[in-house]
Amino acid sequence: MTTSRRFASGTAFLFLAMMGAGVLAAQQTPGGSTEPDGVTKGPTVTEQPDPLKRPLSDQEKIAQRKALKQELKGVYKKWVDEDVRWIITDQELQAFKSLSNDEERDQFIENFWLRRNPNPDSPENEFREEHYARIAYANDHFAAGKPGWRTDRGHIYIAYGKADSIDSHPSGGSYERPMEEGGGNTSTFPFEIWHYRYLEGIGDNVDIEFVDTCMCGDYHMTIDRSEKDALKHVPGAGQTMYEQTGQSKQADRFSGGGLEQLGAGPLSSQNQSKQFDRLDRYAKLMAPPEIKFKDMESFMATSKILTGPPFLFDVRTDYVKVTNDTILVPVTLQIRNSDITFTNKDGVAMGTVNILGRVSNLNHKPIQTFEDTVSVQVPSELLARKRSDLSVYWKSLPLRPGLYKIDIVIKDVNNPDHIGRWERSLNVPQYDDDRLSSSSLILADQMERVPSKDIGAGNFIIGDTRIRPRVSTGVAVPVTFHRAQSLNFWMQVYNLGIDEKSKQNGATIEYQILDMATNTTVLQAQELTSKTNPNADQVTIEKSLPLASLQPGKYQVSIKVNDGITKQQIAESASFIVD
Repeated sequence: MTTSRRFASGTAFLFLAMMGAGVLAAQQTPGGSTEPDGVTKGPTVTEQPDPLKRPLSDQEKIAQRKALKQELKGVYKKWVDEDVRWIITDQELQAFKSLSNDEERDQFIENFWLRRNPNPDSPENEFREEHYARIAYANDHFAAGKPGWRTDRGHIYIAYGKADSIDSHPSGGSYERPMEEGGGNTSTFPFEIWHYRYLEGIGDNVDIEFVDTCMCGDYHMTIDRSEKDALKHVPGAGQTMYEQTGQSKQADRFSGGGLEQLGAGPLSSQNQSKQFDRLDRYAKLMAPPEIKFKDMESFMATSKILTGPPFLFDVRTDYVKVTNDTILVPVTLQIRNSDITFTNKDGVAMGTVNILGRVSNLNHKPIQTFEDTVSVQVPSELLARKRSDLSVYWKSLPLRPGLYKIDIVIKDVNNPDHIGRWERSLNVPQYDDDRLSSSSLILADQMERVPSKDIGAGNFIIGDTRIRPRVSTGVAVPVTFHRAQSLNFWMQVYNLGIDEKSKQNGATIEYQILDMATNTTVLQAQELTSKTNPNADQVTIEKSLPLASLQPGKYQVSIKVNDGITKQQIAESASFIVD
C-alpha cells in the first residue's frame, strides 16, 4: 500500500512539472518584449491569491473535521477503539485523531509500540506481544454477553496483568464481614478481590474488588465494598456487629452520603477518612499507564552515548525476607550535592534530579519500574556549605527470588546534558524454610522506631524501624562515619529452630568490632535469642554504638549466629571507616 502511494505521488509530481513547463512556454508569446539582456518578457499578469492558503470559514472547519472523522475507519478505528483502548493516553489519542492520512497513522502506530518496547534494539516487541496475549486471555475468561476485553476485569487485566492473588467467590453466599466492613454475617453476590503487591504509579498492596450484581457473569469494578451485600436492602437481614447489638440501625447505612454503605462498625471512622484515597486510587486505575521521563528511557534501553559530563552517583541494594515468595529489595541512591546544578530564586537555591529505574528479568522483560524526583532546597547563602552534603533517595521493591537486571538513570533538570546511568545484576536470594539465613547487614547513620501508623510504609522504613543505609562511594570501598555519629547496624535472622518440648528457640548471637589496622577486638558481646524473643523463628537485630571512643581508622563489624536447635551457623560482616 505504501509503495503504490509513493508511486502515485511521484506520477502526480511529474504531471504537475510538465504542466508547469507548458504554462511557462505559453507565457513566452511572440507578443512579448525583449529586454537588453535577451530575456523575453510577456504581458503583465495580475497575481491571484492562493485559495489553499486563505483561512477556512467555520462551516469549512466543521466539514473538514467530519471528513477526517469519517476517514478514521476500518483497521485504524479498530486499533484505537479496541486494541489499545486501555493503554493509550489522552494526548496520544488526540494526536492520532488529528492525522490526515493512512501513512501518518501507520507511522504513529509504529512509534506507539516503539515507545513501550522494553528493548528497542530487538526486532520483536515484548510489550506488544504481551499486550495482545492479555487481550486474548481476557476474551477467553471474562466474556459476559460482550467481549472479555470490554469488561472491567478485562480492562484491569490488560492494563496491569495477572494479579498476584485472587480471592474468588463465584457463587456468593454466606460471608463473614471483616471488622473494617462492619463485622457480622451476610449473604453476597458473586465477587472477586484482586490483590497486586505493587502497581507502578498507584502504590503497594492494591486491592481491586469486582461484583456480579446481575448474577450474569459481568463483574464490574466497585469502590463500595457493601455493593456485594445481597441483603443490604432486606430489613433485619445481614446485620453488622453494631446493628446486632442495637448500637446502630440498618437504615443508617443509607443516610451518611458517603462512597460506601458499609454500616456502622468498630472501624467506621477510618473508613470515612479513607474515602478520598479510594477515589484517587480508582481514578489512577482507570487511567492509562503514564509514560514519564521518556527522554531518560532512551539512555536506559539503548547504548546511547552520553554527550555531557557524567552524572556520578552511588547505589546500594539490600535484601529482606517478607515471605518465601516475596523478598523486599531496598534500593538506596546517594547523590553528591556538588554534582547537582542549582538555580537561585528569591534567596533560595534549588536543585532537581529526575530518577528513572527499571528491573528486568533475563529475557529483558520489565518486571518493575520506578520514577521519582528529588529536590534539594537551601538558602542561597548556605549553598557553598551544603555542597559537601549528600542527598539520599530510597525505593523499596518487592521481588520474587531470582536473577534480574536493574537499570537506573538520573538527570540533572537544570542541566539537561548532565545524565548518569547505573546498571547491575540483581540476585534476589531464596530463603528456604529449613536453612538458617539472614537479611543483608545494613550499616546506617540513622535508625529509630516509627509510630504505629507508619509501620511498613514510607521512605527508609522496614517493619517498625526507620533505617537510612550508609552508601559507599565505590566498589569495595567501606562506608564512612564521623566520630560524632553513632554506628547503627540492622539485620534479621530467619528460620531459627524451635524446640518441640519448650516451644522456644535456642540461638546465640555474637557481636564483634575489629580494628583492621591492629587486628584487635575493640568490642565483643553476645546474647541469647531465648532471652530476647524466645518463641519466634525470626529475630531482628538492632544495635547502636557511639563512635566517639574509637580512633580514626578502618573497622569491621561481624555478627555470628549459632543455632543450638538445628546446629546451623551463619555469619555476616561489613567494613566501615571512622574519620
